[in-house]
Amino acid sequence: MPGFEIFGAEEKKEVQDVLDNGVLMRYGFDAMRNGHHKALELERDLAERMQTKYAQVVSSGTAALTVALACAEIGAGDEVIMPTFTFVASFEAILSVGATPVLCDIDDTLTLAPKAVEAAITKKTKAVMPVHMCGSMADLKALKAICDTHKLVLLEDACQAIGGTYDGKPLGSYGDLGCFSFDYVKTVTCGEGGGIITNSEIYADRAHKYQDHGHDHVGNDRGAETHPFLGYNYRLSELNAAVGIAQLRKLNDTLAQQKKHYTILRNALTPLPEVTFRRVPETGVESYAFLNIFLPNEDLARKAHKALGSHGIDACFYWFDNNWHYYKKWEHLLEQKSLGALSPEIQSGLQKNKRSFDASDAWIGRTISCLIKLSWTEAEVHERASKMVEAIRSVL
Repeated sequence: MPGFEIFGAEEKKEVQDVLDNGVLMRYGFDAMRNGHHKALELERDLAERMQTKYAQVVSSGTAALTVALACAEIGAGDEVIMPTFTFVASFEAILSVGATPVLCDIDDTLTLAPKAVEAAITKKTKAVMPVHMCGSMADLKALKAICDTHKLVLLEDACQAIGGTYDGKPLGSYGDLGCFSFDYVKTVTCGEGGGIITNSEIYADRAHKYQDHGHDHVGNDRGAETHPFLGYNYRLSELNAAVGIAQLRKLNDTLAQQKKHYTILRNALTPLPEVTFRRVPETGVESYAFLNIFLPNEDLARKAHKALGSHGIDACFYWFDNNWHYYKKWEHLLEQKSLGALSPEIQSGLQKNKRSFDASDAWIGRTISCLIKLSWTEAEVHERASKMVEAIRSVL
């Protein structure tokens, strides 16, 4: 999965272009650029690859979510439904625009359960944020139907699943807005960075302004630009964008390599009757960034995870105890440990998250996710597959 595994001459060339020009900022200094606008080029490439009309690159995946929420006019008094299994950035972005994150159970897709989403909707709900964790997607058709019925924004967090598809559409392009992370360990990396895609001219127009202090970007004099609304600084530098340009060009080859390694590992584990696999919704195609397996119960999953480690299998994750990705360890959210005072409305809204999520616990307690690396040789993948089978059999 990590794009940094395939850094090469292509990334160096793009970065050197920026250094040769000497303009590291995406806006202004046109006379010095010699025609190079790396962030703009990355946006054009991203929109084309994701089959959308518009793309906006920003400084991180968290920034992408924040800008997307702001562009959808989500703020104080609004609630956003998000899964119990995701990265902390999901609720950070929601809180950053003044809205309240509402945690919601997942199902065997390891993403939002549509029935749980429907039950969580209130008069304050403004958006549903499915997070396509570990390379695969939510049941987007069902979620879109719910959003259409209740007139809600469908915001796809595809930060861990770039390159996957649903119903023939690239992940991120099915909803009203889609977001990606291009951080150091993502399939496409800029080192640090993120992206937003949409087919909405309104959202796209808001995004380019909001991520640059509200500048309207009209004319050639940055100092004379007006500010139609408040914005903040979420710009991506030209150096980061340069890396992303080369990385995005490699995405198809990356996906093919991930699928090859994933398939070898899955085929090796399939004969084990105690091992089952995460459900991929009908018409969905994974990015193959992770192999996600279920053991029969939590006790066996814990033992299997420990056995994998003792057999030398790295990069396998037991999320149930993970500090960053599962609600049980989000005490800073649940206990409202904020440096500044949270609004009374947010304080009250967060209280509803202090409850049990039994359906999520039942799935995550049984789940082990194994990262798929690009740098493995075929021999290493087969050796890994044999060791994984041996490790899991040792605890059954």
